[in-house]
Amino acid sequence: MRRGEKPVHIEVTEPICIESLDLDAQGIARLAPNEVEIAEGQSGKVIFIQGALPTELVTYVVTREKARFSKAKVLNILKPAVFRATPKCKEFGVCGGCTMQHLDIRAQIAMKQRVLEDDLKHIAKVSPEEILRPMGGPAWEYRHRARLSVVNRSIKKGTVLVGFHEGKSGYVADMLACEILPKHVSDLLPDLRKLVMGLSIVDRMPQIELAVGEAAEPDSTDLQKSKPVTALVFRILNPLTVADEQLLRDFADQHQVWIWLQTKGIETVAPFYPSTGKLCYRLPEFEIEMPFKPADFTQVNHLMNRALVSRAIRLLEIKSTDRVLDLFCGIGNFTLPLAKRSQSVLGIEGLASLTNRAQENAIHNDLAEKASFMQSNLFEVTAETIASWGRADRWLMDPPREGAMEICQALASLHQQRSDLIPRRIVYVSCNPKTLARDTEILCHHAGYVLKSAGIINMFPHTSHVESMAVFDRV
Repeated sequence: MRRGEKPVHIEVTEPICIESLDLDAQGIARLAPNEVEIAEGQSGKVIFIQGALPTELVTYVVTREKARFSKAKVLNILKPAVFRATPKCKEFGVCGGCTMQHLDIRAQIAMKQRVLEDDLKHIAKVSPEEILRPMGGPAWEYRHRARLSVVNRSIKKGTVLVGFHEGKSGYVADMLACEILPKHVSDLLPDLRKLVMGLSIVDRMPQIELAVGEAAEPDSTDLQKSKPVTALVFRILNPLTVADEQLLRDFADQHQVWIWLQTKGIETVAPFYPSTGKLCYRLPEFEIEMPFKPADFTQVNHLMNRALVSRAIRLLEIKSTDRVLDLFCGIGNFTLPLAKRSQSVLGIEGLASLTNRAQENAIHNDLAEKASFMQSNLFEVTAETIASWGRADRWLMDPPREGAMEICQALASLHQQRSDLIPRRIVYVSCNPKTLARDTEILCHHAGYVLKSAGIINMFPHTSHVESMAVFDRV
Protein backbone atom coordinates (compact mmCIF):
# COMPACT_ATOMS: atom_id res chain seq x y z
CA MET A 1 0.00 0.00 0.00
CA ARG A 2 1.32 3.43 -0.91
CA ARG A 3 2.33 5.89 1.77
CA GLY A 4 -0.56 8.07 2.82
CA GLU A 5 -3.16 5.70 1.39
CA LYS A 6 -5.82 4.71 3.91
CA PRO A 7 -6.65 1.01 4.23
CA VAL A 8 -10.23 -0.15 3.83
CA HIS A 9 -12.00 -3.19 5.22
CA ILE A 10 -15.14 -4.06 3.30
CA GLU A 11 -16.52 -7.57 3.71
CA VAL A 12 -18.23 -8.91 0.58
CA THR A 13 -20.40 -11.94 1.29
CA GLU A 14 -21.69 -12.36 -2.27
CA PRO A 15 -19.63 -15.24 -3.75
CA ILE A 16 -17.37 -14.61 -6.71
CA CYS A 17 -15.61 -17.10 -9.01
CA ILE A 18 -11.85 -16.80 -9.51
CA GLU A 19 -10.88 -16.76 -13.19
CA SER A 20 -7.07 -16.84 -13.16
CA LEU A 21 -3.91 -16.21 -11.13
CA ASP A 22 -1.22 -13.55 -11.36
CA LEU A 23 2.49 -14.04 -10.62
CA ASP A 24 2.01 -12.80 -7.06
CA ALA A 25 -0.37 -15.75 -6.66
CA GLN A 26 -3.38 -13.47 -6.31
CA GLY A 27 -6.65 -14.81 -7.65
CA ILE A 28 -8.13 -12.62 -10.37
CA ALA A 29 -11.89 -12.15 -10.50
CA ARG A 30 -14.12 -9.69 -12.30
CA LEU A 31 -17.33 -8.06 -11.19
CA ALA A 32 -20.29 -7.91 -13.54
CA PRO A 33 -20.19 -4.61 -15.47
CA ASN A 34 -22.53 -1.84 -14.35
CA GLU A 35 -24.75 0.16 -16.70
CA VAL A 36 -22.08 2.81 -17.37
CA GLU A 37 -19.43 0.19 -18.17
CA ILE A 38 -21.85 -1.65 -20.45
CA ALA A 39 -22.68 1.59 -22.27
CA GLU A 40 -18.99 2.34 -22.77
CA GLY A 41 -18.22 -1.20 -23.91
CA GLN A 42 -16.10 -1.96 -20.84
CA SER A 43 -15.93 -5.13 -18.78
CA GLY A 44 -16.43 -5.24 -15.03
CA LYS A 45 -13.96 -4.12 -12.38
CA VAL A 46 -11.04 -6.45 -11.68
CA ILE A 47 -10.43 -7.73 -8.14
CA PHE A 48 -7.10 -9.26 -7.06
CA ILE A 49 -7.81 -11.61 -4.14
CA GLN A 50 -4.91 -12.82 -2.02
CA GLY A 51 -5.24 -16.50 -1.10
CA ALA A 52 -7.75 -17.41 -3.83
CA LEU A 53 -7.08 -19.85 -6.68
CA PRO A 54 -8.62 -20.27 -10.15
CA THR A 55 -11.99 -22.09 -10.28
CA GLU A 56 -12.66 -21.34 -6.60
CA LEU A 57 -15.85 -19.74 -5.31
CA VAL A 58 -15.00 -17.34 -2.49
CA THR A 59 -16.14 -14.43 -0.38
CA TYR A 60 -13.60 -11.74 0.34
CA VAL A 61 -12.55 -8.60 2.19
CA VAL A 62 -11.59 -5.55 0.12
CA THR A 63 -8.39 -3.99 1.52
CA ARG A 64 -7.64 -1.43 -1.18
CA GLU A 65 -10.07 0.35 -3.49
CA LYS A 66 -9.08 1.93 -6.80
CA ALA A 67 -11.11 3.21 -9.74
CA ARG A 68 -10.03 0.42 -12.09
CA PHE A 69 -9.31 -2.42 -9.67
CA SER A 70 -9.56 -3.56 -6.05
CA LYS A 71 -7.20 -5.53 -3.82
CA ALA A 72 -8.69 -8.05 -1.40
CA LYS A 73 -8.02 -11.13 0.69
CA VAL A 74 -10.04 -14.30 1.04
CA LEU A 75 -12.76 -14.38 3.69
CA ASN A 76 -14.19 -17.85 3.05
CA ILE A 77 -13.50 -20.51 0.42
CA LEU A 78 -16.89 -21.93 -0.53
CA LYS A 79 -15.61 -24.25 -3.27
CA PRO A 80 -11.88 -25.09 -3.13
CA ALA A 81 -9.84 -25.82 -6.25
CA VAL A 82 -8.73 -29.41 -6.80
CA PHE A 83 -5.10 -28.19 -6.99
CA ARG A 84 -5.20 -26.36 -3.65
CA ALA A 85 -2.47 -27.56 -1.27
CA THR A 86 -1.92 -27.19 2.46
CA PRO A 87 1.00 -24.77 3.08
CA LYS A 88 3.87 -26.45 4.89
CA CYS A 89 5.28 -23.29 6.46
CA LYS A 90 3.63 -21.78 9.54
CA GLU A 91 4.52 -18.28 8.34
CA PHE A 92 2.98 -18.67 4.89
CA GLY A 93 0.85 -15.62 4.14
CA VAL A 94 3.01 -13.41 6.36
CA CYS A 95 6.57 -14.07 5.16
CA GLY A 96 7.15 -12.68 1.68
CA GLY A 97 9.59 -15.40 0.65
CA CYS A 98 6.95 -17.76 -0.76
CA THR A 99 3.65 -16.89 -2.40
CA MET A 100 2.47 -20.24 -3.81
CA GLN A 101 2.62 -22.86 -1.06
CA HIS A 102 -1.18 -23.14 -1.23
CA LEU A 103 -0.88 -24.27 -4.87
CA ASP A 104 0.06 -27.84 -5.85
CA ILE A 105 3.64 -27.94 -7.19
CA ARG A 106 2.47 -29.28 -10.57
CA ALA A 107 0.03 -26.41 -10.91
CA GLN A 108 2.83 -23.96 -10.01
CA ILE A 109 4.94 -25.29 -12.88
CA ALA A 110 2.03 -25.15 -15.31
CA MET A 111 1.28 -21.56 -14.31
CA LYS A 112 4.89 -20.48 -14.82
CA GLN A 113 4.97 -22.15 -18.22
CA ARG A 114 1.83 -20.25 -19.17
CA VAL A 115 3.41 -16.96 -18.04
CA LEU A 116 6.39 -17.58 -20.33
CA GLU A 117 4.21 -18.53 -23.30
CA ASP A 118 1.91 -15.53 -22.80
CA ASP A 119 4.82 -13.08 -22.55
CA LEU A 120 6.38 -14.46 -25.72
CA LYS A 121 3.06 -14.25 -27.53
CA HIS A 122 2.03 -10.75 -26.41
CA ILE A 123 5.41 -8.99 -26.07
CA ALA A 124 7.57 -10.76 -28.66
CA LYS A 125 4.69 -11.62 -31.01
CA VAL A 126 6.14 -15.10 -31.57
CA SER A 127 5.58 -18.63 -30.33
CA PRO A 128 8.32 -21.25 -30.04
CA GLU A 129 8.32 -24.05 -32.57
CA GLU A 130 8.69 -26.45 -29.64
CA ILE A 131 7.71 -26.16 -25.98
CA LEU A 132 10.45 -27.68 -23.84
CA ARG A 133 9.28 -30.02 -21.12
CA PRO A 134 9.22 -28.11 -17.80
CA MET A 135 12.00 -29.05 -15.40
CA GLY A 136 11.27 -29.52 -11.70
CA GLY A 137 13.19 -30.76 -8.69
CA PRO A 138 13.04 -30.73 -4.88
CA ALA A 139 10.14 -28.66 -3.56
CA TRP A 140 11.61 -28.13 -0.07
CA GLU A 141 15.01 -27.43 1.52
CA TYR A 142 16.40 -26.37 -1.85
CA ARG A 143 17.59 -22.82 -1.18
CA HIS A 144 21.36 -22.78 -0.64
CA ARG A 145 21.73 -18.98 -0.69
CA ALA A 146 19.69 -16.38 1.19
CA ARG A 147 19.90 -12.93 2.70
CA LEU A 148 18.30 -12.76 6.12
CA SER A 149 17.32 -9.40 7.55
CA VAL A 150 18.03 -8.66 11.21
CA VAL A 151 16.05 -6.20 13.33
CA ASN A 152 16.26 -5.56 17.07
CA ARG A 153 12.75 -5.77 18.53
CA SER A 154 13.93 -6.25 22.12
CA ILE A 155 11.76 -3.44 23.49
CA LYS A 156 8.57 -4.46 21.75
CA LYS A 157 8.84 -8.25 21.43
CA GLY A 158 11.70 -9.19 23.71
CA THR A 159 13.83 -10.59 20.93
CA VAL A 160 15.73 -9.98 17.71
CA LEU A 161 14.02 -11.02 14.48
CA VAL A 162 16.11 -12.88 11.91
CA GLY A 163 14.42 -13.84 8.66
CA PHE A 164 12.80 -12.72 5.43
CA HIS A 165 10.66 -9.62 5.02
CA GLU A 166 6.91 -9.86 5.25
CA GLY A 167 5.10 -9.69 1.94
CA LYS A 168 5.36 -6.21 0.37
CA SER A 169 6.43 -4.80 3.72
CA GLY A 170 9.48 -3.34 5.41
CA TYR A 171 8.87 -5.51 8.48
CA VAL A 172 10.77 -8.73 9.14
CA ALA A 173 8.69 -11.86 9.63
CA ASP A 174 8.73 -13.40 13.11
CA MET A 175 9.94 -16.81 11.93
CA LEU A 176 11.67 -19.64 13.79
CA ALA A 177 11.98 -21.99 10.82
CA CYS A 178 11.98 -21.92 7.01
CA GLU A 179 10.91 -24.90 4.93
CA ILE A 180 12.79 -23.92 1.76
CA LEU A 181 16.15 -23.57 3.53
CA PRO A 182 18.21 -26.72 4.19
CA LYS A 183 17.05 -28.12 7.53
CA HIS A 184 20.38 -27.56 9.27
CA VAL A 185 20.18 -23.87 8.30
CA SER A 186 16.52 -23.54 9.24
CA ASP A 187 17.35 -25.01 12.66
CA LEU A 188 19.89 -22.21 13.18
CA LEU A 189 17.31 -19.41 13.11
CA PRO A 190 16.38 -19.47 16.85
CA ASP A 191 20.05 -19.65 17.85
CA LEU A 192 20.96 -16.80 15.51
CA ARG A 193 18.45 -14.65 17.39
CA LYS A 194 20.12 -15.47 20.68
CA LEU A 195 23.57 -14.85 19.23
CA VAL A 196 22.71 -11.38 17.93
CA MET A 197 20.92 -10.51 21.19
CA GLY A 198 24.16 -11.18 23.06
CA LEU A 199 26.32 -8.90 20.91
CA SER A 200 27.20 -5.33 21.84
CA ILE A 201 26.23 -4.24 18.28
CA VAL A 202 22.73 -5.73 18.42
CA ASP A 203 21.39 -2.57 16.72
CA ARG A 204 24.22 -2.42 14.18
CA MET A 205 23.93 -5.74 12.37
CA PRO A 206 21.29 -5.35 9.64
CA GLN A 207 21.68 -8.63 7.77
CA ILE A 208 23.16 -12.11 7.70
CA GLU A 209 23.87 -13.65 4.32
CA LEU A 210 24.21 -17.40 4.05
CA ALA A 211 25.76 -19.67 1.46
CA VAL A 212 25.74 -23.46 1.61
CA GLY A 213 28.31 -25.44 -0.34
CA GLU A 214 28.54 -29.14 -0.96
CA ALA A 215 30.38 -31.45 1.41
CA ALA A 216 34.16 -31.63 1.11
CA GLU A 217 33.92 -35.39 0.51
CA PRO A 218 30.23 -36.33 -0.03
CA ASP A 219 30.83 -40.07 0.15
CA SER A 220 33.24 -39.99 3.08
CA THR A 221 32.61 -42.08 6.18
CA ASP A 222 34.03 -39.15 8.16
CA LEU A 223 30.91 -37.34 9.41
CA GLN A 224 32.62 -33.96 9.38
CA LYS A 225 33.81 -34.29 5.78
CA SER A 226 30.40 -35.47 4.60
CA LYS A 227 28.51 -32.44 5.96
CA PRO A 228 27.68 -29.47 3.72
CA VAL A 229 29.83 -26.40 4.33
CA THR A 230 27.76 -23.45 5.59
CA ALA A 231 29.07 -19.89 5.55
CA LEU A 232 27.38 -17.00 7.36
CA VAL A 233 28.30 -13.42 6.42
CA PHE A 234 27.48 -10.95 9.21
CA ARG A 235 27.06 -7.35 8.02
CA ILE A 236 28.43 -5.16 10.84
CA LEU A 237 28.17 -1.38 11.00
CA ASN A 238 30.29 -1.02 14.17
CA PRO A 239 33.49 -2.86 15.20
CA LEU A 240 33.15 -6.02 17.28
CA THR A 241 34.36 -6.10 20.86
CA VAL A 242 36.62 -8.87 22.15
CA ALA A 243 33.58 -10.42 23.82
CA ASP A 244 31.61 -10.23 20.55
CA GLU A 245 34.40 -12.03 18.70
CA GLN A 246 34.43 -14.82 21.26
CA LEU A 247 30.65 -15.26 20.98
CA LEU A 248 30.99 -15.64 17.20
CA ARG A 249 33.79 -18.18 17.55
CA ASP A 250 31.80 -20.19 20.08
CA PHE A 251 28.76 -20.14 17.76
CA ALA A 252 30.89 -21.31 14.82
CA ASP A 253 32.35 -24.18 16.85
CA GLN A 254 29.00 -25.23 18.28
CA HIS A 255 27.17 -25.27 14.94
CA GLN A 256 30.08 -26.10 12.63
CA VAL A 257 29.64 -23.03 10.44
CA TRP A 258 32.15 -20.72 8.77
CA ILE A 259 31.73 -17.07 9.79
CA TRP A 260 32.62 -14.15 7.52
CA LEU A 261 32.30 -10.43 8.21
CA GLN A 262 31.30 -7.51 5.96
CA THR A 263 32.17 -4.04 7.24
CA LYS A 264 31.27 -1.91 4.19
CA GLY A 265 30.70 -2.80 0.53
CA ILE A 266 30.73 -6.29 -0.94
CA GLU A 267 34.47 -6.01 -1.52
CA THR A 268 35.03 -6.04 2.27
CA VAL A 269 33.58 -9.55 2.76
CA ALA A 270 36.33 -11.60 4.42
CA PRO A 271 36.61 -14.77 6.53
CA PHE A 272 36.62 -14.31 10.31
CA TYR A 273 36.55 -17.79 11.91
CA PRO A 274 37.85 -20.29 11.09
CA SER A 275 40.47 -18.52 8.99
CA THR A 276 40.29 -20.99 6.11
CA GLY A 277 37.71 -23.24 4.52
CA LYS A 278 36.22 -24.26 1.20
CA LEU A 279 32.84 -23.54 -0.35
CA CYS A 280 32.07 -25.32 -3.60
CA TYR A 281 29.40 -26.96 -5.70
CA ARG A 282 29.86 -29.70 -8.29
CA LEU A 283 28.67 -30.55 -11.80
CA PRO A 284 29.24 -34.33 -11.83
CA GLU A 285 28.18 -34.81 -15.46
CA PHE A 286 31.15 -32.68 -16.50
CA GLU A 287 33.49 -33.70 -13.65
CA ILE A 288 33.75 -30.08 -12.52
CA GLU A 289 34.12 -28.63 -9.03
CA MET A 290 33.32 -24.93 -8.63
CA PRO A 291 34.84 -23.19 -5.58
CA PHE A 292 33.12 -19.92 -4.69
CA LYS A 293 33.03 -17.27 -1.98
CA PRO A 294 29.89 -16.35 -0.03
CA ALA A 295 29.49 -13.02 -1.87
CA ASP A 296 29.85 -14.58 -5.36
CA PHE A 297 26.72 -15.00 -7.45
CA THR A 298 25.74 -18.66 -7.72
CA GLN A 299 22.41 -20.37 -8.36
CA VAL A 300 20.51 -20.97 -5.12
CA ASN A 301 19.33 -24.45 -6.09
CA HIS A 302 22.28 -26.82 -6.61
CA LEU A 303 20.36 -29.79 -8.03
CA MET A 304 18.35 -27.69 -10.47
CA ASN A 305 21.51 -25.88 -11.53
CA ARG A 306 22.97 -29.22 -12.59
CA ALA A 307 19.88 -29.87 -14.72
CA LEU A 308 19.96 -26.31 -16.10
CA VAL A 309 23.60 -26.55 -17.21
CA SER A 310 23.07 -30.00 -18.71
CA ARG A 311 20.06 -28.92 -20.77
CA ALA A 312 21.64 -25.66 -21.95
CA ILE A 313 24.77 -27.37 -23.23
CA ARG A 314 22.79 -30.17 -24.84
CA LEU A 315 20.62 -27.62 -26.67
CA LEU A 316 23.66 -25.72 -27.95
CA GLU A 317 24.62 -28.85 -29.93
CA ILE A 318 28.34 -28.13 -29.64
CA LYS A 319 30.97 -29.82 -31.76
CA SER A 320 34.50 -30.43 -30.55
CA THR A 321 35.72 -27.95 -33.19
CA ASP A 322 33.44 -25.08 -32.07
CA ARG A 323 34.50 -21.84 -30.46
CA VAL A 324 31.81 -20.69 -28.01
CA LEU A 325 30.96 -17.44 -26.23
CA ASP A 326 29.49 -17.43 -22.73
CA LEU A 327 28.04 -13.98 -21.96
CA PHE A 328 27.35 -12.95 -18.34
CA CYS A 329 29.53 -15.91 -17.39
CA GLY A 330 29.81 -15.23 -13.63
CA ILE A 331 32.28 -17.59 -11.99
CA GLY A 332 32.15 -19.99 -14.95
CA ASN A 333 29.00 -21.98 -14.22
CA PHE A 334 28.42 -22.64 -17.95
CA THR A 335 31.88 -21.72 -19.24
CA LEU A 336 33.79 -24.63 -17.77
CA PRO A 337 31.31 -27.33 -18.85
CA LEU A 338 31.32 -25.70 -22.30
CA ALA A 339 35.10 -25.99 -22.35
CA LYS A 340 34.75 -29.74 -21.81
CA ARG A 341 32.70 -30.07 -25.01
CA SER A 342 34.17 -27.42 -27.38
CA GLN A 343 37.50 -26.44 -28.84
CA SER A 344 37.55 -23.21 -26.80
CA VAL A 345 35.24 -20.87 -24.93
CA LEU A 346 35.44 -17.17 -24.06
CA GLY A 347 33.55 -16.12 -20.93
CA ILE A 348 32.64 -12.45 -20.62
CA GLU A 349 31.48 -10.83 -17.37
CA GLY A 350 31.01 -7.28 -16.13
CA LEU A 351 32.47 -7.69 -12.64
CA ALA A 352 36.23 -8.05 -12.26
CA SER A 353 35.84 -10.10 -9.06
CA LEU A 354 33.75 -12.74 -10.86
CA THR A 355 36.03 -12.76 -13.90
CA ASN A 356 39.01 -13.42 -11.62
CA ARG A 357 37.15 -16.19 -9.79
CA ALA A 358 36.17 -17.78 -13.11
CA GLN A 359 39.81 -17.82 -14.19
CA GLU A 360 40.80 -19.40 -10.87
CA ASN A 361 38.11 -22.05 -11.35
CA ALA A 362 39.38 -22.83 -14.85
CA ILE A 363 42.84 -23.42 -13.39
CA HIS A 364 41.33 -25.49 -10.56
CA ASN A 365 39.67 -27.76 -13.15
CA ASP A 366 42.68 -27.92 -15.54
CA LEU A 367 40.75 -26.01 -18.21
CA ALA A 368 42.83 -22.82 -18.44
CA GLU A 369 44.02 -23.73 -21.96
CA LYS A 370 40.47 -24.03 -23.29
CA ALA A 371 38.58 -21.43 -21.22
CA SER A 372 39.56 -17.75 -21.22
CA PHE A 373 37.80 -14.79 -19.61
CA MET A 374 37.50 -11.06 -20.08
CA GLN A 375 35.78 -8.23 -18.24
CA SER A 376 33.40 -6.10 -20.29
CA ASN A 377 30.25 -4.06 -19.65
CA LEU A 378 27.61 -6.13 -21.42
CA PHE A 379 25.06 -3.34 -21.08
CA GLU A 380 27.11 -1.15 -23.41
CA VAL A 381 27.56 -3.36 -26.46
CA THR A 382 27.77 -2.27 -30.11
CA ALA A 383 28.36 -4.07 -33.38
CA GLU A 384 32.03 -3.15 -33.02
CA THR A 385 32.11 -4.75 -29.57
CA ILE A 386 30.81 -8.03 -30.96
CA ALA A 387 33.33 -7.87 -33.78
CA SER A 388 36.11 -7.56 -31.18
CA TRP A 389 35.00 -10.83 -29.58
CA GLY A 390 35.67 -12.75 -32.79
CA ARG A 391 33.60 -15.32 -34.61
CA ALA A 392 31.74 -17.99 -32.61
CA ASP A 393 28.93 -20.12 -34.00
CA ARG A 394 27.47 -20.87 -30.57
CA TRP A 395 26.57 -18.35 -27.86
CA LEU A 396 25.17 -18.89 -24.38
CA MET A 397 23.66 -15.89 -22.57
CA ASP A 398 22.59 -15.86 -18.90
CA PRO A 399 21.86 -12.19 -18.10
CA PRO A 400 20.41 -10.74 -14.88
CA ARG A 401 16.79 -9.59 -14.68
CA GLU A 402 17.53 -6.60 -16.92
CA GLY A 403 18.06 -8.95 -19.86
CA ALA A 404 20.43 -8.52 -22.80
CA MET A 405 18.75 -5.85 -24.91
CA GLU A 406 21.95 -4.06 -25.93
CA ILE A 407 23.51 -7.30 -27.16
CA CYS A 408 20.38 -8.18 -29.14
CA GLN A 409 20.25 -4.70 -30.68
CA ALA A 410 23.91 -5.00 -31.68
CA LEU A 411 23.14 -8.34 -33.34
CA ALA A 412 20.27 -6.68 -35.21
CA SER A 413 22.70 -4.03 -36.43
CA LEU A 414 25.17 -6.69 -37.57
CA HIS A 415 22.36 -8.53 -39.37
CA GLN A 416 22.64 -5.96 -42.17
CA GLN A 417 26.43 -5.58 -42.03
CA ARG A 418 28.55 -8.57 -40.95
CA SER A 419 26.47 -11.74 -40.92
CA ASP A 420 29.67 -13.78 -40.55
CA LEU A 421 29.98 -12.51 -36.96
CA ILE A 422 26.48 -13.56 -35.94
CA PRO A 423 26.20 -16.91 -34.13
CA ARG A 424 24.13 -19.62 -35.76
CA ARG A 425 22.60 -20.68 -32.44
CA ILE A 426 21.97 -18.85 -29.16
CA VAL A 427 20.79 -20.46 -25.94
CA TYR A 428 19.35 -17.74 -23.70
CA VAL A 429 18.87 -18.52 -19.99
CA SER A 430 16.55 -16.00 -18.34
CA CYS A 431 15.32 -15.17 -14.85
CA ASN A 432 12.72 -12.68 -16.14
CA PRO A 433 10.22 -13.79 -18.83
CA LYS A 434 9.32 -10.21 -19.72
CA THR A 435 12.86 -9.13 -20.61
CA LEU A 436 13.37 -12.46 -22.39
CA ALA A 437 10.24 -11.73 -24.46
CA ARG A 438 11.45 -8.18 -25.18
CA ASP A 439 14.83 -9.50 -26.39
CA THR A 440 13.09 -12.26 -28.36
CA GLU A 441 11.19 -9.58 -30.31
CA ILE A 442 14.51 -7.98 -31.31
CA LEU A 443 16.18 -11.26 -32.26
CA CYS A 444 13.26 -12.66 -34.24
CA HIS A 445 11.99 -9.50 -35.97
CA HIS A 446 15.22 -7.56 -36.48
CA ALA A 447 18.24 -9.89 -36.23
CA GLY A 448 17.25 -12.81 -38.45
CA TYR A 449 16.53 -15.51 -35.83
CA VAL A 450 13.71 -17.95 -35.25
CA LEU A 451 12.63 -19.12 -31.80
CA LYS A 452 13.16 -22.88 -31.97
CA SER A 453 12.15 -23.81 -28.43
CA ALA A 454 11.45 -22.44 -24.96
CA GLY A 455 10.50 -23.74 -21.54
CA ILE A 456 10.74 -23.15 -17.81
CA ILE A 457 12.93 -24.51 -15.03
CA ASN A 458 11.30 -24.45 -11.58
CA MET A 459 14.44 -23.18 -9.87
CA PHE A 460 12.46 -21.50 -7.04
CA PRO A 461 9.44 -23.64 -6.01
CA HIS A 462 6.62 -21.85 -4.15
CA THR A 463 7.79 -18.42 -5.35
CA SER A 464 6.72 -16.28 -8.30
CA HIS A 465 10.23 -16.42 -9.79
CA VAL A 466 10.27 -17.83 -13.34
CA GLU A 467 13.53 -19.25 -14.68
CA SER A 468 13.38 -20.11 -18.37
CA MET A 469 15.42 -21.08 -21.40
CA ALA A 470 15.03 -20.27 -25.09
CA VAL A 471 16.86 -21.48 -28.19
CA PHE A 472 17.33 -19.22 -31.23
CA ASP A 473 18.57 -20.33 -34.65
CA ARG A 474 19.82 -18.07 -37.40
CA VAL A 475 17.55 -18.26 -40.44
